[in-house]
Amino acid sequence: MNVLVCNVGSTSLKFKLYEMPACEVMAQGAVERVGSKSDAIFSYRNMRTGKGEVLEKQSIPDYQTGIERFLYELTQGQNAVLTRVEDIERVGFKATLSKGHFGVHELDDAVLDGMRDWIAMAPLHNAAYLKAIEVMRSVLPQARFVGAFETAFHRDIPLERKIFGVPYEWYEKYGVQRLGYHSASHGYIADVLNAEKQQYAAISCHLGGSCSVCAIENGKSVDTSFGMSLESGLIHANRTGDIDCGMLTFLRGQGLSEEEILEGFQKKGGLLGISGVSNDLRYILEAADAGNARAKLAIDVFVTGIVHYIGAFYLDLGRLDDLVFTAGIGEHSAQIRRMVCEKLTPLGVKLDEHKNETCRGEGIVSASDSAVCVRVIPTNEELGIARRTYEIV
Repeated sequence: MNVLVCNVGSTSLKFKLYEMPACEVMAQGAVERVGSKSDAIFSYRNMRTGKGEVLEKQSIPDYQTGIERFLYELTQGQNAVLTRVEDIERVGFKATLSKGHFGVHELDDAVLDGMRDWIAMAPLHNAAYLKAIEVMRSVLPQARFVGAFETAFHRDIPLERKIFGVPYEWYEKYGVQRLGYHSASHGYIADVLNAEKQQYAAISCHLGGSCSVCAIENGKSVDTSFGMSLESGLIHANRTGDIDCGMLTFLRGQGLSEEEILEGFQKKGGLLGISGVSNDLRYILEAADAGNARAKLAIDVFVTGIVHYIGAFYLDLGRLDDLVFTAGIGEHSAQIRRMVCEKLTPLGVKLDEHKNETCRGEGIVSASDSAVCVRVIPTNEELGIARRTYEIV
C-alpha cells in the first residue's frame, strides 16, 4: 500500500511516500516559505535512486501550488516513483487536535468540524492543516484521508492526571482537560522501546522548537507536560509554557490589548522572550558562553523545567528504566543533556561524558553504572504516522 504522509506548518509542507507495511520511504519532498511568489524553496528526492533536486527562488504562493508541484514530481517528473496519483491509496496527516477526537481518525466531515471548533486552541496549526487537507482532497479524491492527531498517544492518561481544577461541567460540556501533544514523536519512542521489551518505565523528552516530556509505561502515555493548549508545559522556542491564568487579567489592567498579550504568549515568549537573543537554542548557548546573563537565565529556566517534569513523572511511574532525549535539541545538544542529567543524580542517573559528547544519531550515553539507561533516539514522526495510517480499519 502506498501511504503519503504530510506534515504541514504555517509556511511549510513536508511529504514522505511510504510503501507499507515494508515501511520503505519511496520519495520525499518539502516546500519552505509557502506564500512566497519569488523566494520559496522546493525539494524532492526519489529515495530508491537517490536522485533529486533542491530549487530556490521558487514561486509557491499557496498550499495548492506546493502540493500540486510535489505530486507532479512524484508521478511525472524525471525522478518519479509512481505513474499516476491514483496509486496513492491513503494520506496521513500529523494533525493537531479536533474537538471530541483524540486518536487516529478518518478525516470525515465530523472530524474536520471538530478541528474548526477548536481552531482557537491551535490557530496556526489547525488553520494550516484544514487548508492543506482541503487541497489534498480535491486533487486526490480516491484516497482515504487519516488524521493521526497530536493528542492520540495521550488519550488513555488517567483522569486524575488529565482534569483541571475547574468546574466539572467545563470538562463535560467543553472538553476542558489535559490533551497533550507530540504524539507522533513520543509514540515513535514507545514503538522503539516496545520492540525491545514488554514491561518498562520510560520518560521521553522531546526537545526542539516545541518541547514536551512524556511518561511512558509499557508502551502507553501515563502523563505529559503539555496541558490543553500548545502554550503550556515547558518553555518553547517562542511560546511561554506554563503560566498563571491570572496573568491575562493583570496584563489587561496594565493597558495591553488581548492581541499584544497573545503575541507575547505565542510568538515573543519562551527562550526568545527570556534571552532576548533568539528562539534558536544554539545562538542562546553561544551568547551565554560569551557572558550574556539573560541567555544563561533562559537556559537555566529551560533545564529546570525539564528536570521538574522528569522528577514528577518518576514518582508517577514509581521507577525509571529509560530516559530518552529526542527531537532537534534532545538529539544534538550534548550540553543540554549533560545539564539535565547532572540534576538527576538523586535518581542514580550518570552520564558517560565521552559517549554524550560524541553521540551522533541513536545511542546510549549513560555510564555503565548508571541506575537509568540514558538514550538518544532520533524521532521519526513520519514513520509513526505512516504506521497508524496503514493500520486504521
